[in-house]
Amino acid sequence: MYPTVFRIGDFSVSSFGLMIFLSFVVGAWVLAGQLKRRGMNPELAWDLLVWIAIGGIAGAKAYYLALHLQDVVADPIGSVLSRGGFVWYGGLIGGVAAYYWQVRRRGLPLGIMFDATAPALAIAYAIGRVGCFLVGDDYGLPTDSWVGIAFPEGAPPSTAGYLRSIGAEIPASIPDSQVMTVHPTQLYEVGAALIMFAILWKLAARKWNPGRLFGVYLALYGVERFLIEFVRAKSDRFLLGLSTSQMASLLLLVVAAVLWIRSADRPAAAVRGPLPAREGRGS
Repeated sequence: MYPTVFRIGDFSVSSFGLMIFLSFVVGAWVLAGQLKRRGMNPELAWDLLVWIAIGGIAGAKAYYLALHLQDVVADPIGSVLSRGGFVWYGGLIGGVAAYYWQVRRRGLPLGIMFDATAPALAIAYAIGRVGCFLVGDDYGLPTDSWVGIAFPEGAPPSTAGYLRSIGAEIPASIPDSQVMTVHPTQLYEVGAALIMFAILWKLAARKWNPGRLFGVYLALYGVERFLIEFVRAKSDRFLLGLSTSQMASLLLLVVAAVLWIRSADRPAAAVRGPLPAREGRGS
């Protein structure tokens, strides 16, 4: 694990913060390419980046605080100002809401703009999960298999005591202080996100009814997150053993289905062809 990239006096840059920054930049770059492919101004991606970042960070923090109300009650200022405590689902909701607001405010074609974000969201997610791995956050349940990784300095460390506190079954003979090997679910999600990116990148070259490609992204992410939650170390399971993220995933699948159905009567949007990188090699 590499939680800190560098430190100068009291100032430090965390690997998680760096990966989040890179996820926004790379996501905006991919979005710019997708907008150009659709005959739109690619500079829009950079204009919208600030709003997406603000909405995403605010949403991620708000979602986390909603899941940890007891911490907010105990230390409201510390909980809000803490550098940790962000949930991707909250970030997705906040970022999408801010993006929707800006797209509407600027009078841009809603379906086409959201379709352009599909590959960008997938690659941004992959980069963000690398940050989670580097700081030892969002890991999985204990495992003795060869894929298991220990997080002795994780956030929090993968000790038997912590894993017991979130409901994991640990033999009584193992002391609370012992660091356990767990599923590196962050890396599972990096792999899944890269596969999603490859699929969406390929599909983006086709003609789609506006809104449908974004629906495909929501469906892919919903399925991926629903499955990965079965091996995540979570304490928020409340209905039939499902976590809040799994319930959100089911809701996401419903939204994806609604988008698919509602976009059926829209004319397919034209795609201009290869992205700028390929044009450069051919010119």
